Amino acid sequence: MSPRSEASTAIREAGCRPGCGACCIAPSISSPIPGMPHGKPAQVRCIQLDEGNLCRLFGDPRRPKVCESFAFDRELCGESRTQALQRIALLECGTTA
Repeated sequence: MSPRSEASTAIREAGCRPGCGACCIAPSISSPIPGMPHGKPAQVRCIQLDEGNLCRLFGDPRRPKVCESFAFDRELCGESRTQALQRIALLECGTTA
């Protein structure tokens, strides 16, 4: 199985919605990311998010620890990608005030 297939299987098993990517867009990430040495601001698409909204660094030791620890949560992620983006953005606002 290719790393890409393994990542897709792991994501589906974790409960993530294929093609969502909200956790790679909505929150700010202060840790360095390959291609984004200063992290990324909230509402900015991570450079490592591919066209299918999957992380190119899934399973890679260069993936930031904060990304590894972010897991699908039905309450946070809601019923759709739109809800996930909105809810994560609200959470982000609550942590930066």
